[in-house]
Amino acid sequence: MTTELRQIHSQVLHSLMENDENIVVLEADLMGSVSTKSIAEQLPQQFIQCGIAESNMIGVAAGLAATGKIPFVHSFGCFITRRCYDQLFLSGGYAKQHINIFGSDAGVAAVTNGGTHMPLEDIGLMRLIPNARVIDVSDRYVLEAAIQFAYQNKGINYIRSSRKALPDLYSDASEITIGKGNIIKEGNDVTIVTTGLSVHDAKEAANELESKGVSVAVLDLHTIKPLDIDLIASYAQKTQHIVTIENHNCVGGLGETVATHLLTKGVTIKHFSQLGVKEQFGQVGDLDYLKQYYGIDKGAIVDHILTVVAK
Repeated sequence: MTTELRQIHSQVLHSLMENDENIVVLEADLMGSVSTKSIAEQLPQQFIQCGIAESNMIGVAAGLAATGKIPFVHSFGCFITRRCYDQLFLSGGYAKQHINIFGSDAGVAAVTNGGTHMPLEDIGLMRLIPNARVIDVSDRYVLEAAIQFAYQNKGINYIRSSRKALPDLYSDASEITIGKGNIIKEGNDVTIVTTGLSVHDAKEAANELESKGVSVAVLDLHTIKPLDIDLIASYAQKTQHIVTIENHNCVGGLGETVATHLLTKGVTIKHFSQLGVKEQFGQVGDLDYLKQYYGIDKGAIVDHILTVVAK
């Protein structure tokens, strides 16, 4: 089953808002792109249209949070992070306010909106805000669990996601615990640690590799901060080969934090490598083309792991 994640985002928020009038949704003139128009129409007292002024929107959200409201803000991932980073860092993080951020069109999911709209650095930016949580959505149930978690847990909560449909990986949001990774596939030779839309390519690649005699474990680390290093470490020790795959720049992303945590924990393995965007900006293209271009599609994963095993 596939469901547009923007619809899930709107539905879960609407359900929460009906039971808590303190929740306020803020939009930067993008309610049509993320299906919050119905919220604006049905719960107008809990909706603020801030216009194309993301920095100001974060300031408004911080002010609302300081008065006891629970703001949920949305814009494309590039605009809601790098465009208003100082406001997030100071008015949000430094001031210890509760602000929930939905960054849509994460990484190559921006497709034909192109390089100006393609956030390939948002994980790195948000990881640098002390005590912020960073969640990368891999299916509808992860998004539902992430929104519920953000509502219940004060602080800066950053959720990055595609707006479009993704195949289901799970059967219910109860399978997701924010802060803990999920095992998508067991394996003994190589462990793929991945997140977001890349989980689907990793799963397909692992199934193909199985037919070639290579046993690959796949872990969905939907929560990048805080990272479930215990799960990763257990598979690192088991398979001795770790490959991280991310819809993000390798600098500041999932791979770097996995490597740092493993080294800090004293875990030694035979091989570690990263697949992700390397010293490149975004560009216009459809999803399949972009994943292939940046080396994070199923084919690139299969080829890379076969090379790793051969060595």
